[in-house]
Amino acid sequence: QVQLQESGPGLVKPSQTLSLTCTVSGGSITTSYYAWSWIRQPPGKGLEWMGVKAFDGSTYYNPSLESRTSMIRDTGKNQFFLQLTSVTPEDTAVYYCIAMGAAGDDYWGQGTQVTVSS
Repeated sequence: QVQLQESGPGLVKPSQTLSLTCTVSGGSITTSYYAWSWIRQPPGKGLEWMGVKAFDGSTYYNPSLESRTSMIRDTGKNQFFLQLTSVTPEDTAVYYCIAMGAAGDDYWGQGTQVTVSS
């Protein structure tokens, strides 16, 4: 079973870059069965899909966030990363990394709270 663990700073100052790591175990991030995604949930709001990285490294972003978002991976460490630039308090959310299985069997990390505040 795939397990995912998010990590990163819980507090980021406005205008800085938010950087999160998702460490994957129980499956390789290069397997063709899964795509790897980031989703966030601001307080009191619904889930917002941020983007997805396929097994071949191709990446697709939410158009509303694309100009500020980067998703990269380290296949040697079996990790993938989220970077969000020029953050504002509106980027305060719980951030989740997800393994999206081809058969609809998705696995979620526990989520990590990120607060943007000076």
